[in-house]
Amino acid sequence: MKKFTRRVEDFDCAHCGTHVSGNGYTNHCPNCLYSRHVDTTPGDRAATCHGLMRPIAAEPAGARFIITHKCEKCGKTIRQHSSPDDNIDAIIALMQNPEFIFGK
Repeated sequence: MKKFTRRVEDFDCAHCGTHVSGNGYTNHCPNCLYSRHVDTTPGDRAATCHGLMRPIAAEPAGARFIITHKCEKCGKTIRQHSSPDDNIDAIIALMQNPEFIFGK
């Protein structure tokens, strides 16, 4: 199995427009929690879909959270850890109302 590839990349969120400064582990917008379907294996940028990954659920995982994303284009579902700079209000809203869309 191919290992994680760390990539330090900045991006503008395709959902809410927030400018995000990547740290090599950034995989979603910290404001609205949306992601982009760009990886087959984390960090490889090999996916051809490039659909928006909508946050559909969040659950506690120790001191952090697990955010579940679903691709709006192909339907792939991915679970990712939250980041310390994530919008806690968006995470709480997502936990209270799965499929909640925040930030646009």
